[in-house]
Amino acid sequence: MSQYLSSLFSLAGKTALIAGGAGAIGSAISEAFAKAGARVIVHDLSNERLAGLQARFEAENLLFDGIQVDLDSAVACNNLVEKALQVTGRIDILVNLQGINRRKPIVDVTQDDFDIITSVNFRSVYFLSRAVQPVMKAQGGGKILHFSSLSANISFDTISVYAATKAAVTSLTRSMAHEWAGDNIQVNAIEPGFVQTEFTRPLWDDEYRSRWFADYIPAGRLAVPEDLITTSLSLVAPASCYITGRSVVVDGGVLSGDSWVEKQD
Repeated sequence: MSQYLSSLFSLAGKTALIAGGAGAIGSAISEAFAKAGARVIVHDLSNERLAGLQARFEAENLLFDGIQVDLDSAVACNNLVEKALQVTGRIDILVNLQGINRRKPIVDVTQDDFDIITSVNFRSVYFLSRAVQPVMKAQGGGKILHFSSLSANISFDTISVYAATKAAVTSLTRSMAHEWAGDNIQVNAIEPGFVQTEFTRPLWDDEYRSRWFADYIPAGRLAVPEDLITTSLSLVAPASCYITGRSVVVDGGVLSGDSWVEKQD
């Protein structure tokens, strides 16, 4: 039975392209996929972060291929796919982790803020996935995993554009899943809650917000990147061949409800 279960979650022989994959969450997922047997190709905008992840892979005796490119256009997305194909000649898994935010009240958001956030968080996801689709179709299928956000479901101050792009990614997940189901391409998304990374340091490093998180999240703590590994792996593994168009919330229970019971000191 254990060998059977292992085969369901094995990525042996698969090539995974992970966009925005050298950050905290991407590093954890990239390493997990490699340990599950995948040949991992990591894209990131930062050469410094790619070098750091390469050192981490080498310390674990894992193969590493890094590609630095700015996904600022459909052409750039096509070029990334072409470079990735040079590694093994196939792409079985695409993970869209690229993301940016500029936290401002709506009245302070500039057009530049709006354009850069929508470009990274939505446009690049759209066109990179579109560039991968014919490759996967020709191979007989594949898996695409988008990273949306809890903010696609619930609003918080100063993240209006970010939240809108993540809601768009959640909607895009359904559209792509529907249109590409006949190509045996499964498209799903993860909507993480509050994850402790450098990206979110302005939030969790603040004393007031730190206390707020502890009270607001039923699990009583922020997530760490490793909390997203099992859900990510399950959605790109053979075990999920009949799951598509779904968005899985990983939030420590935030959306499960709130309490009206008075807290005792």
